Amino acid sequence: MVLLLAVTFDFINGFHDTANAIATVVATRVLTPRQAILMAASLNFAGALSGTAVASTVGKGIIDPSAASQEVILAALVGAILWNLLTWHFGIPSSSSHALIGGLVGAALAFKGSGVLNRAGLETIVLTLLTSPLLGMAFGFLLMVLLLWVVFRQSSHTVNAHFRRLQLVSSAFMSFSHGSNDAQKTMGIITMSLFSYGLIDSFQVPTWVMVTAAAAMAAGTSVGGWRIIRTMGHKIIKLEPIHGFAAETAAATVIQLASHFGLPVSTTHVISGSIMGVGASKRLSAVRWGVAGDMFMAWVLTIPATATVSWLVFEGFTVARGALALAGLGA
Repeated sequence: MVLLLAVTFDFINGFHDTANAIATVVATRVLTPRQAILMAASLNFAGALSGTAVASTVGKGIIDPSAASQEVILAALVGAILWNLLTWHFGIPSSSSHALIGGLVGAALAFKGSGVLNRAGLETIVLTLLTSPLLGMAFGFLLMVLLLWVVFRQSSHTVNAHFRRLQLVSSAFMSFSHGSNDAQKTMGIITMSLFSYGLIDSFQVPTWVMVTAAAAMAAGTSVGGWRIIRTMGHKIIKLEPIHGFAAETAAATVIQLASHFGLPVSTTHVISGSIMGVGASKRLSAVRWGVAGDMFMAWVLTIPATATVSWLVFEGFTVARGALALAGLGA
């Protein structure tokens, strides 16, 4: 059940976060939606196989893996999946990373209280989650200013022609980066389950887990998340190819740095911050701050919401186990 739900979460993460990698390239009409999704799916798969540092952080840095029962992991996944589906339905680009972390925290608190939480690891992860979108915004702003300085004497037609081609590279970079960070979170959850159940002796991500998570992420990406693509690609700012290139390049750079150091970040937050930074380089009013505010509220609510849902799910497991025991059907 853990494996099934983990793969389901990874699949949903794929179509929920497809927009992170391809919203700008679709919005600027550099690629058709179908072409963009096929490219993103293949590069998400490749990125997912690029390392396991983030998986180790998720598996060991949030709660003690030896104290993580299968019910804890199941409850965490249920909470994260429900939140992802809810925000996808309303087209809100919330964070799958926040959802998973909130789910693990809530379920662990219901299981054994705060004693099983890795406080130092959680502090590092939360700090990274908070600062990464700000870094994306800053990088997007600075890169956009630099690009405008380089091309200020060229006609808009020439600039768009060049950056339509360059955006293929930046979108591919973003897709690979998305897979390198997001798919590893599911690898960490599955490996945590295998370790806590005694099926592996040390916390090393098996090859079959890497391939399974990569395939699920790529499959989910191939489905696409059109509601969120519309929000990311059209509702925050009006994008031209040069803006898309700057936003994708800035976001992918931040995500790659985080993956290198084993830090799970929200790819949704980072690309959203980058798009806002790029828009602010034109003028502050170019960013539709009302839409940005709705996204910010979803970000703030995600961890407490998924923690609450996962806590309730775990308590439901406890009640069900007690009912079965009273009925004489075993613990």
